[in-house]
Amino acid sequence: MSFAWLGIVPFMIFAVMFLIAPAAILVVGAFQDQTGAFTLENIVNLFQPSIMSAYWISIQVSTASALIGALIGFFLAYAAVSGGLPQSVRATLMTFSGVASNFAGVPLAFAFLATLGRTGLVTTLLVKYAGFNIYSTGFNLLSFWGLVITYLYFQIPLMILIITPALDGIKKDWAEAASTLGASRLEYWRYVAFPILWPSLMGTMLLLFANAFGAIATAYALTGSSLNIAPILLYAQIRGDVLHNPHLGYALAFGMIVITGLSNGLYIWLRGRSERWLR
Repeated sequence: MSFAWLGIVPFMIFAVMFLIAPAAILVVGAFQDQTGAFTLENIVNLFQPSIMSAYWISIQVSTASALIGALIGFFLAYAAVSGGLPQSVRATLMTFSGVASNFAGVPLAFAFLATLGRTGLVTTLLVKYAGFNIYSTGFNLLSFWGLVITYLYFQIPLMILIITPALDGIKKDWAEAASTLGASRLEYWRYVAFPILWPSLMGTMLLLFANAFGAIATAYALTGSSLNIAPILLYAQIRGDVLHNPHLGYALAFGMIVITGLSNGLYIWLRGRSERWLR
C-alpha cells in the first residue's frame, strides 16, 4: 500500500467527524421516536401544512436568489473574462468574490441592517438627499425579498467563482470559425457558446439553490422567526423552548438533505457533461 494514502487521512477524519457522522445521526434520528424505537411518524409529520409551507418558502427564496444571482454573476464574470477589461479588474473581482462568497451569518445580517435597515446608512442618505424612503414603497428587509437581497451578497460572488472557468474554456477559435461561416455574434452565442455553457449554467444555479436552501445563520439573525423557512423551523424543533421535538427536527433535516442532495447530484452530472466540451 502506498504511503501517499496517508496524505488524505486528515481529510477523511475531518469528513467523517463533521459530515458523514452528523448526517448519519440525522438520518437515523428521523426514523426514531423519543424512546429510540423505529417509527415513520416523524416522516409523516413532515406533511403538516406549517412544515410544507416552510419548505415551500425556502424553495422560493432559494430559487429567487439562485436565478438572480446566476444572472448578475454571469454578466459580471463575462465582462471580466471576455469584456476586454484590464487584468487587474479581473484579479480584484475574483479576490473579492472569494471573500464575499464565504461572508454570511450574523455579520452579514448586521451589515445589511446597518445599510438597508429602517435607520440604515443607505436608507438615511436616500431620505436626506433624494427625499425617497424605500420603506414607503412597502419594502421590508425582514421579509421574503429582503432575505433574497441579503443572500445575493454571497450568491453572486459564488456564481462568478464557478462560472469563470467555464467561460475561460470557451475557445476563441469557435467564434472565429462561426464568423468565417457567416454567423453573427448573436447567432454564435445562440448556436455555439450558449449550448456549451448551458450545462454549466444550470449546474451552477442548482448549486446556488442548495447553498441558499441550507443557510440558517443569516436568515435567523436577520428575520428571527418572522419568516417561516425550513432552516429556522428546524432550529426551533431542535433547540426551541416551545417547538422542542428533536426527532421531528431530524426529519426536517433529512428532508433538507434529500433536496440539497438532489440539487448537488444534478450539479455534478451537468458539470460532467459540460467538462467534456471545455477540456
